[in-house]
Formats: sequence, C-alpha cells, structure tokens
Amino acid sequence: MTSVALFKQDGSQNGTVDLNADIFGIEPNENAMYEAIIRQRAAMRQGTRATKNRSAVSGGGKKPWRQKGTGRARTGSIREPHWRGGGIVFGPATKSFNFRLPRKVRQLAVKSALSEKVADEKLVAVDSLSFDAPKTKEFAQAMDSLKAGKKTLVVVSDDDKNAVLSGRNLAGMTVVTPAEMNILNLVDSEKMIITKSALSQVEEVLA
Repeated sequence: MTSVALFKQDGSQNGTVDLNADIFGIEPNENAMYEAIIRQRAAMRQGTRATKNRSAVSGGGKKPWRQKGTGRARTGSIREPHWRGGGIVFGPATKSFNFRLPRKVRQLAVKSALSEKVADEKLVAVDSLSFDAPKTKEFAQAMDSLKAGKKTLVVVSDDDKNAVLSGRNLAGMTVVTPAEMNILNLVDSEKMIITKSALSQVEEVLA
C-alpha cells in the first residue's frame, strides 16, 4: 500500500491517504504509455483530406465527339483523368487513423502514468474542492494554496460540477472527472491534484 499526504482546500495538511499499490505503485511500462499516446493522438486526427475522382467531378456527361472518323483519339468523357479538370487518380481520401489497443494495455498505460506522478511527488490528494457556485477566483485561490504548477491536471468527482465550471477558464489548468482522465492529459501535466472521492472512483475503475 502506498500513501501520500492529504491536504485540505486551504492548503493545510489533513493526514495521509492510502493508495492502491497495484495502480499507483507499479513499475511504469514505457512501451504501453507510448502506444496509448500514439493511439489517442491518432484518434484525434480528422482525416478529412480528399480529392475528387472521376465520379465526383462535375460535367462530362456527354461524349465529346464520335468514336470514329475525326482523326482524334477516342474518348468518352472530358472528366477522364488525363483531361484538364478531370478526376484525380489515387489521390488522398477521407480515412480514420484510429487503431485498436487492448483495454488492458490502455489501463496499464494509465496506471504507469499515475505511478510516475506518485514516484516524482507530482500527485497531490485533497479532501475536496467544493464551491457554492462556479467561482473562478475562488478556484484560483485554492490552486495557489495547493501550489499548483503552470500545467496542472485537476481530477474531481462527477458530483463536483461547480469545480469543473470554476476551473475551465484558467490558463494551464485542465479540470476533468475520472471518466475524462486519459493518458494524454496525464503525461501532459506537470502536476496532478485529485480529490479523495475522485481517487476512489479511479481505483474502482482501474482495480
């Protein structure tokens, strides 16, 4: 069992919290992390580049001239690829760059990133981040008390809607729920702040 210090919203320490060593204390698997990052970035690609082939270009419905007797080469449409304005042969087409990665490998990647955060002392556990209403100023004050870095990932439970709304406009701050936490926002952050309730949800999913 791994443990880290537990803080209050005002930055004062409130004991410690135990972490599941199978999630937060494993030997990071760099290959799994690499594959998961490549997969997520590939899935983000739009893949909307395309060119018009012979069937997509407009015009060319009528045969330009009769088959024989003109002295010209025979042709059936002015939209054939060798004509100016004709269709493109073997041009780029719309495609998806996404590829499948086994669920266990994706989970291993997230566990590895979380374990790295704990090992580097970049994970901060907090009792809760509760706000009566969406208040960016109050959220910023809480982050200052918890010594958040320039690029901080804040993970709150699904019930902390005000925390999500309060932090989404702060530069360098990414506020997500456990379901939205992924390998990319984990490795892209310099520090991670997670509430106690969100911690339980993460352990429940990854256990």
